[in-house]
Amino acid sequence: MSTPLDILYSDNHLVVVAKPAGVPAVPDESGDESLYDRVREWIRVEFAKPGDVFLGVVHRLDRPVSGLMVFARTSKGASRLAEQFRSRTTKKIYWAVGEGSPPADSGALSQWLVKDEKENRVRVLPRGVHGAKLAVTRWRVLARREGRTLYEMGPETGRAHQLRVAAASLGTPLLGDLKYGASRPLPDKSLALHARALEFAHPTREERLSFTAPVPDLDVWRFD
Repeated sequence: MSTPLDILYSDNHLVVVAKPAGVPAVPDESGDESLYDRVREWIRVEFAKPGDVFLGVVHRLDRPVSGLMVFARTSKGASRLAEQFRSRTTKKIYWAVGEGSPPADSGALSQWLVKDEKENRVRVLPRGVHGAKLAVTRWRVLARREGRTLYEMGPETGRAHQLRVAAASLGTPLLGDLKYGASRPLPDKSLALHARALEFAHPTREERLSFTAPVPDLDVWRFD
């Protein structure tokens, strides 16, 4: 990984980091160094940890997506954070850039989605189709410029490719998202999708933690 590791916060139970686009969140079949690997090594060096370093994965971001991730540093932290993501008590805000412009300034999409695991692609189906899962996405336009739209998106469910499908359904596929209708790839093969803000309860203290991460320093994210 050529970019420096961007640690936003750490304590005895968790670490929050900003993931660059193009980096796998966890080890995968590519064999490329993952964010998980880098964070474990950072903990080992930063805290002079001997032997194997525990790091719990409680949620993930797709490889082409940038933004905030939290890892657990203890088993207690891992179980309690993972439960928050399962029960949807976390708050996640994404920013996204779509090709074109939607007909409205804000709204909510309720869609029934099915993922084709073989093609790694999600389809929108009518309600009641076997295997379809409800996906709810709230969205609003932050800016429009030169055939592009900057969105804020808040997923109320956690379905695969949910925000990518939502943007395409609005007639504005995400920049670089060839799978869902973008006209061309981005130079770095990323998607214009960024986990901008993350809020959750600390696993051992009665405290809500809130973090934001700036968007990538790329032309596609520049709006007046």
